[in-house]
Amino acid sequence: KDLYSAEDQLTKALPKMVKNAHNSKLKKAFEDHLEETKEHKARLEEICDELDIDPKGETCKAMKGLIKEAEDFLDEVKDPEVKDAGMIAEAQRVEHYEISGYGTAVRYAKELGHDSIAKKLQKTLDEEYQADETLNDLAEDRLNRKAK
Repeated sequence: KDLYSAEDQLTKALPKMVKNAHNSKLKKAFEDHLEETKEHKARLEEICDELDIDPKGETCKAMKGLIKEAEDFLDEVKDPEVKDAGMIAEAQRVEHYEISGYGTAVRYAKELGHDSIAKKLQKTLDEEYQADETLNDLAEDRLNRKAK
């Protein structure tokens, strides 16, 4: 339920990140991750269905806080370059939180003998790692351009 809430909140927050991104590659990364996040949410719905659990009814307070901090940052910063750099950092904080949550969920699913569920969760975990790597590449590319 916590992961579902986190993904649900993220589907609502990512469009604002897309809108505020100045760099076209960053904008595309946020757009792509929005679509992926919708898939993550649907995957969690499938898992909850298999386990006869209603995924709704809980609020992930950690994601709520991470999103609030990102929104506050967007409201405070006007410079497009600084805004992009900060959004990369804020988005990586979100990814690291999700990586932690999905990593734990994969382990629990395996321990409980839910192998097919563990595979679905692992797929999402792999995608979260890839999103983090994409953000890392954007940050390094940005720094390399600034260094020239």
